[in-house]
Amino acid sequence: MNQLSPLSSSEVKQKALLLGFHKVGIAAVEGLEAKVSQRLQTWLSMGYHADMAWMANPKRQDLKMVMPEVRSLICVALNYYTPKLRPTDNSYAKISRYAWGRDYHKVLHKKLKALSNWLQGFGQGIQARYYADTGPVQDKAWAQTAGIGWIAKNGNVITREYGSWVFLGEILTNLELTSDRPHTEHCGSCTRCIEACPTNAITSPFVVDANRCIAYHTIENRAEKLPPTITPHMQGWVAGCDICQDVCPWNQRFAQETDVDEFQPYPGNIAPLLVELAEISNEEWEQRFPASALRRIKPEMLRRNARANLDVFHAEE
Repeated sequence: MNQLSPLSSSEVKQKALLLGFHKVGIAAVEGLEAKVSQRLQTWLSMGYHADMAWMANPKRQDLKMVMPEVRSLICVALNYYTPKLRPTDNSYAKISRYAWGRDYHKVLHKKLKALSNWLQGFGQGIQARYYADTGPVQDKAWAQTAGIGWIAKNGNVITREYGSWVFLGEILTNLELTSDRPHTEHCGSCTRCIEACPTNAITSPFVVDANRCIAYHTIENRAEKLPPTITPHMQGWVAGCDICQDVCPWNQRFAQETDVDEFQPYPGNIAPLLVELAEISNEEWEQRFPASALRRIKPEMLRRNARANLDVFHAEE
């Protein structure tokens, strides 16, 4: 049953901020523009999702297939930036900044659960279901619709306050809340991310081909060997890739250190040695990456990624 909210949108936002979220916005379910759904369909038809079959889940196009009575989305963002620097020496592996600290799913879920429970405490018929990169929701499109930030040319959401160093989450609810205005796009004529990508994964502004993306291949590709079109360009990356974020002027100007202690880097994640990761045992992997988003990269994948980089570096010597 859809129901009028016993809470104002401002009260919901205030609670979200008190729980530690850095940004919060609200979108009406009818607010996702048709062109956004069409953009996803076009991207899928091009095969740019590679082996990520879940991206084609029809629920992504219709939230009412996820929650039939959904009326509003509460979208949140959490800044995860820490200003540590990686060594530039080729002997070190590169891990994407998002995975340096505690698994972001765990951090976001704890806060989203608290917000959901708070909402449901105002009435028996209130529904609230939360996701943090864990459900069939177009989180970036909804974040833009809710005014969190805009989808940039590299496919990431950029916020004015924190750049693109943010994790996204959302709560689907049957409450009717006043929605925010969609965020406007502020990439302008800048093409730094497109020019910096060593594999030309950004095929055109706002379009990323996962088949060419280093982050996709190091995190999602389960094949025994990585494509020869990718390995010469990996530049030490073994878990994700931050190149397009590192060169972004918004990130260079506005990144600020997170106040979430759990996102501070585990010591071994900033500068691991490639030779160590190339030979890491399953047992060592278990011990080294507890409560880490890096657990999505299975030990055999981590060994594969490290060895691919070592092969290239040795060939260049």
